[in-house]
Amino acid sequence: MTYDLIIGDYAYSSWSMRAWLLFDRFGIARRQTEICFDDGDVPDQMPDWAPAKTVPTIRTPEGALVGDSLAIAEELASRHPDMGLWPEAPLARATARWAAAEMHSGFTALRGDCPMNMRKAYTDFAPSEAVERDLRRLETVWDHARQTCAPEGPWLCGDYGIVDAFYAPVAARIAGYGLKVSPLARAYVDAHLADPAFRRWRALGLVHGPDLARYRRDHAEGAWPGPKPRAARAVAQGTPENDACPYSGNAVTHLMEMDGRIFGMCNARCRDKTVADPEAWPQFMALV
Repeated sequence: MTYDLIIGDYAYSSWSMRAWLLFDRFGIARRQTEICFDDGDVPDQMPDWAPAKTVPTIRTPEGALVGDSLAIAEELASRHPDMGLWPEAPLARATARWAAAEMHSGFTALRGDCPMNMRKAYTDFAPSEAVERDLRRLETVWDHARQTCAPEGPWLCGDYGIVDAFYAPVAARIAGYGLKVSPLARAYVDAHLADPAFRRWRALGLVHGPDLARYRRDHAEGAWPGPKPRAARAVAQGTPENDACPYSGNAVTHLMEMDGRIFGMCNARCRDKTVADPEAWPQFMALV
């Protein structure tokens, strides 16, 4: 069962991030189309998806169009009941649905004042009273979910699921703007920053698409607070250890160096996303 998925810019499209994480985290097959927010109005860039007019949108194998990240999540959960996108236990499932729905419709001050930008980490952002209220509400929702569901791991309601994908862009905002939250909330943010799927999305955001000025803010910048990527760089010459790209299986044309070793990819995008965060990509690390 393969879906078609259309998304926006990795660096900025928080709604797209939610759907993409579900496909990536749960290994759901997809054919992916990407648009750039700098190439005009979103609906004008997706005429083949009408009447849908926002990203993300999916087309099901039967041809149904499903826009809106929450509708996409519910449809995937219905079609893949054995994957555990929602928790199986009724108490945890109800709690997760409520928390995800509140994220979907709320926290407008945080969204408006702190647009997601996976390329920046600001050090002197001063949140407004409205943003502070949103942060305290997040702490309340997250504490309630964890107290109600008593998960063994770092996620809100048990194993990673829809509710966590929905809060991943919030974690990116808290990290990127240096927002102060409680120790328990910070631990949940840190779990997102360390999650390999989150790191893959950010790596793509670092290297794919233009730097859009309207998402930048005039604040001092510092280092991204997540795990420090393993050092790697693109190189023009060398003898790669592999003949085939670890992602596509195609012939090697672009090279990178890590730890004094040369590896090859089939195109610049494969190479650059790997250089941005090598350990986020299992196919590449299998070579290493």
